[in-house]
Amino acid sequence: MTTNGITNISRRGLFQTVLAGATGLALGVALPKAADAQEGQQRGPAGPATDKPNAYIHIGADDKITFTIIKAELGQGPLTSLSMILAEELDCDWKNVSAVFAPVDPSVYGALQSVVGSQSIRTLWNPMRTIGATGRAMLVQAAAQKWGVPTTQVRTDSGFLINTANNERISFGSVAEVAAKLPVPTNVQVKDPKNFRILGTAVKRLDTRDKSMGKTKFGMDTRLPGMVYAVIERPPVFGSKVASVNDAKTRAVAGVKNVVQVTGGVAVIADSTWSALQGRKQLEVKWDEGASAAVSSATITRMFEEKTQMAGANARKEGDAVAALSSGAKRVDAVYQAPYLAHATMEPMNCTAVVNADSCEIWAPTQMQTPARAGAAMILGIAPEKVKLNSTFVGGGFGRRGRTDYVNDAVEVAKTMPGTPVKVVWSREDDMQQDYYRPASYVKMSASLNAAGMPVACNVDVACPSFPNVGRNGVSGTAVEHFEQSLYEIPNYNVDYHRADTHVPVSFWRSVGWSQNSFFYESFIDELAVASNQDPVEMRRKMLTKSPRMLGVLNLVAEKAGWGKPLPAGHAHGFAMSNNVGSFTAQIAEVSVTNGKVKVHKLWIATDCGHVVNSAIAREQAIGGAVYGLAAAMKGAITIDKGRVQQSNFNNYDVLRMDEMPQFEVFFVPSTEAPGGLGEASTPTTAPAVANAIFKATGKRLRQLPIKNANLA
Repeated sequence: MTTNGITNISRRGLFQTVLAGATGLALGVALPKAADAQEGQQRGPAGPATDKPNAYIHIGADDKITFTIIKAELGQGPLTSLSMILAEELDCDWKNVSAVFAPVDPSVYGALQSVVGSQSIRTLWNPMRTIGATGRAMLVQAAAQKWGVPTTQVRTDSGFLINTANNERISFGSVAEVAAKLPVPTNVQVKDPKNFRILGTAVKRLDTRDKSMGKTKFGMDTRLPGMVYAVIERPPVFGSKVASVNDAKTRAVAGVKNVVQVTGGVAVIADSTWSALQGRKQLEVKWDEGASAAVSSATITRMFEEKTQMAGANARKEGDAVAALSSGAKRVDAVYQAPYLAHATMEPMNCTAVVNADSCEIWAPTQMQTPARAGAAMILGIAPEKVKLNSTFVGGGFGRRGRTDYVNDAVEVAKTMPGTPVKVVWSREDDMQQDYYRPASYVKMSASLNAAGMPVACNVDVACPSFPNVGRNGVSGTAVEHFEQSLYEIPNYNVDYHRADTHVPVSFWRSVGWSQNSFFYESFIDELAVASNQDPVEMRRKMLTKSPRMLGVLNLVAEKAGWGKPLPAGHAHGFAMSNNVGSFTAQIAEVSVTNGKVKVHKLWIATDCGHVVNSAIAREQAIGGAVYGLAAAMKGAITIDKGRVQQSNFNNYDVLRMDEMPQFEVFFVPSTEAPGGLGEASTPTTAPAVANAIFKATGKRLRQLPIKNANLA
């Protein structure tokens, strides 16, 4: 089914539509039914995604062009942006383009299909360009054969092939079938960026119209004949185990079909989500809560503090920071803290699954297509190839859908009802209280300044849970992000990691470790500037002489925001920067504080992300990332009492409201560098920019988030 450029088709349907010829590029008509028997042969051995252009491009005889996109669409725009890269190099007419989600198939699309770390564009920039250029080269070859001329006499232009000798024109579709039978060329020439027509422009997103009209199908929209619904009663304390279950009252609720115990807790299955929820209310479960029931936010903080007093694992070492701390003209010490954060996606976790005797089909709004399929296969004890995973649109991920627990829920419940589609739905309270949270963190920093006021030493001790695991030398790389990658020129610099795991499950959260560590370090750098009576931006300029791209965005945002110029009475500017996800971002916040209430008036964002693929989507991502970071900075906190998460919904885990939105100005540094990421680039700089502005306005230094808890009156 196709609606306004977005197509959802099955894996078999995809290959029937896209593949033409045993080895050729799919640029022609659909295969006959006999293709089913040849499908395995045509896919060939496993290899990198770039060796199979037939898996990505289909040109019909009607000139309609379908691109197959291997990344999930969470709102960040890869369905459109990756299609733009293919379209640019193919040199087709954008008006004829539509896109489909790829099936999960490692033999065609590589070993891992996933969306994490703002990597969609930056990892596929070169492969997609090569695939598009390969298709263009094959079309040129087909046209040259048709006209009996050399390929050098054929050029392309917006979906047409042109004989440069006589200006004769034919469409891509008219030679697509011939092109499909040609050998796939190697070492094709991609375009010179100066000749780009599509890339860098504000092409309208392929998914906007259907989303605006309510036609787009998210995971929650999955409806199948005979489908039943399930909700799960989950343990109040993470790690709790079921001691006993009394489901008599639940089974008496109208519509309830069954009650089963699964890994996540106790599932109630019914003929509607409402009936399942009503049945869950009547469920009597006793839990063995264990020692974690005594844990609180206060005990976690004390444990973090104790950890920083012990020996840690070294993440970065330059010179001798400990010795140099005592030799400077002035020393600055500070302790910073950040709480756990929920992801709070608009679409709660959900998944639909059908389990048959030796196969399974799943409909999931997931960031991790390949791991989700593999996890289902493991649960069922079948080969991954026996699991068909349909990627739906995703109503927000922010890293939460990088986990596959909600997919496992559906598979486990569906396993108890063979042949019946089962949709497992999480309530908002489930989602808020059973998340994989952004870790809480506790950081001690000490620095020494020389007589000129410049840092000569800095020592950092990070106490934070490991997520997702501990890597080299006992260091969790995500826990020390920003500190480890700092571009500041400090001759004696040391970063130690102190593993501080708790019973609270943690995982990736938009911009990951940068989200809290940028607040810590960029605020601390401001403290050093104040201690040395220097302008915070000017001091950073002196510390970035070897980092031209970072310095470039600093200068750009300072110019655009009018750093150092007079502001309205009571207003102040704050600055912060980061160099995460392959991009360089600097941000300035304009803030006022009245009777203790903070108002963020405006945010200026400058980013050097290399090539900008879609200028409109790039701006949206910069603003979206900053808004997400601002909401967390101002209000976000997950707290623990008696082992339990205390927040349950948006009434006590609030997000930004319309009247709290600042104005935005967004700027991109013109660049010919390969693209960096954008979805997470602006998130980490928002909190420190706002906090530094609050200090300038009030003289009060914020060392703990969220800002709503600070006494600024």
